[in-house]
Amino acid sequence: MSLSANPPQPVQPGVASLPVATAAPLTDDEELYWLALRMVPGLGTRRSGILLERFRTPQAIFRASASELEDAGLNGGLARSVSSGCSFEEAAAQQNKMKTAGASLITLGSPGYPELLQSIFDPPPILFARGNRELLHSICLGLVGTRRPTAYGIAASERLAGDLARAGLTIVSGMARGIDTAAHKAALAAEGNTVAVLGCGVDVVYPSENRKLASEIAARGLIVSEFPMGSTAFPQNFPIRNRIISGLSSGLLVVEGAQYSGSSITARLAMDQGREVFAVPGNITSQMSWGPNLLIKQGAKLVQDWNDVVVDLPPAAQRRLIDAGRQRILNQGLTPGDESSAPNPASQLTGPNQRIAQQVLSGLKPDSAVHLDTLVETMEEIPPSEIIAALFELEMLGMVRQLPGRNFVKVW
Repeated sequence: MSLSANPPQPVQPGVASLPVATAAPLTDDEELYWLALRMVPGLGTRRSGILLERFRTPQAIFRASASELEDAGLNGGLARSVSSGCSFEEAAAQQNKMKTAGASLITLGSPGYPELLQSIFDPPPILFARGNRELLHSICLGLVGTRRPTAYGIAASERLAGDLARAGLTIVSGMARGIDTAAHKAALAAEGNTVAVLGCGVDVVYPSENRKLASEIAARGLIVSEFPMGSTAFPQNFPIRNRIISGLSSGLLVVEGAQYSGSSITARLAMDQGREVFAVPGNITSQMSWGPNLLIKQGAKLVQDWNDVVVDLPPAAQRRLIDAGRQRILNQGLTPGDESSAPNPASQLTGPNQRIAQQVLSGLKPDSAVHLDTLVETMEEIPPSEIIAALFELEMLGMVRQLPGRNFVKVW
């Protein structure tokens, strides 16, 4: 399941025979042709790749006659649909939406198109992007998991995503609820890089509660999608977008997920694409651990800390990360996850409630939630009001997180 530092480019429609574009940005007319190709009803990724292999550019495709398009493998109705140019009106509308949203287009075969993604079986002909497009050429790691994580899953995702981001990896995920959201937030909190691959348009926020997160990623990271502007997040879109998460990445890390989940689908895609697959082991009694535990049985690398991922990355990626890590150590004197060198979080507590706050913190765990009533019962000598005040102070310091139902966990 390993991926070489310079993966071979397989012969496939739309990739091997495409001319390499110049570094100059697309003109409005060139962009319009690419958008029109994407908006042809029923054409799809594979047929678009076949046409690009045959005709080289979108402009040449639209200049071709219906009979020439049929010779290229299209059925009669689809050939007539392409040659009629009926998709240009919608393409113009897409172009206006892109300008309004501050989005740009990355086209297959251009220098801006990520090399790893171009090597997969069915790379998308175009990517819509908002944010820092240079991140597509950084060392990326996919991190995915369930939308209904346990406290353990959230803690593991935050810890690993933060450490890996500090080590220099770009964290790629799908901005879904649960593990994806935790991974993006942890990467940003670590002052690292993150890419969100959406199953909707880059101007659509799904889920809606991630509106603030989407704004932060667009400003400090990158949002990409193969779906047109304004596209709704239909359920069938997510398995399609998963191949992009794995395709962009040198490896894929699965934190939590059921046996037949979206993260398991992404892991199978990563294996098919020749990527290294990693998994965080979980409690055998938890349904959310079935997916990663099964992947480990099938040969995925078991991950306990950030270094378990880095040591199995391609050699060139490792060298880049080592150089970045060496510089970080010189600047900070710490390694990711080095708890022996890190300051004790409780040392940040001040004032008369310091002792109570430290007791409350010691009564919490990072991998399982503790209810407020349980804390009150186990700390009978402390008035409930003081326990609540201590929890509030700890939450403000980022040492404790409150979960629904007055449950609390220690931030790992």
